[in-house]
Amino acid sequence: MDYEVGKVLIDDETISTKVGELASEIANCYSGKEFVAVGILKGAIFFLADLVRSLPQDCRVKIDFMAVSSYGASTKSSGIVKIVKDLDTDIKGRDVLLVEDILDTGLTLSYLQELLRGRAPRSLRTCVLLDKPDRRRVDVNVDFKGFSIPDEFVVGYGLDYSGYWRNLPSIHVAKALEGSANKTQPKE
Repeated sequence: MDYEVGKVLIDDETISTKVGELASEIANCYSGKEFVAVGILKGAIFFLADLVRSLPQDCRVKIDFMAVSSYGASTKSSGIVKIVKDLDTDIKGRDVLLVEDILDTGLTLSYLQELLRGRAPRSLRTCVLLDKPDRRRVDVNVDFKGFSIPDEFVVGYGLDYSGYWRNLPSIHVAKALEGSANKTQPKE
């Protein structure tokens, strides 16, 4: 099945405003503390970059990345998480902020939280840009949340379909092309 970029769900100005609000909340939470912001590649790259650039200059943040896969070539999560790239930073005894683009079923984020807790950070908080509560399969604690969205397949601002459309500045609904064999909506 093929898809095309559909209507704008969240425009770039609204995203920018929300990222600034989240950065302010995070700065208040970590006031006077150094923390490690862990971005989950590839989807969270734009969100993480904008988020840390929106922090006050005196905010002491280090950046690291993890890459995970739970989709393979599919648009549906398998529920099995594979670590593709692990942290370069030892987080033992450190304050950590896990930054993810989207919270869908909760399986991947729950797995990552448990994995990082096992590495004995002083604290672990989580920030997500998008939340799809209708798709939740496991409860996940999120400290900082951007937008709750409906159960739509979305692209842009780091989110992709088959590697494409991450570069779009706004978040769009991806829609199936007319005449595609399968009319079901893909799931992230």
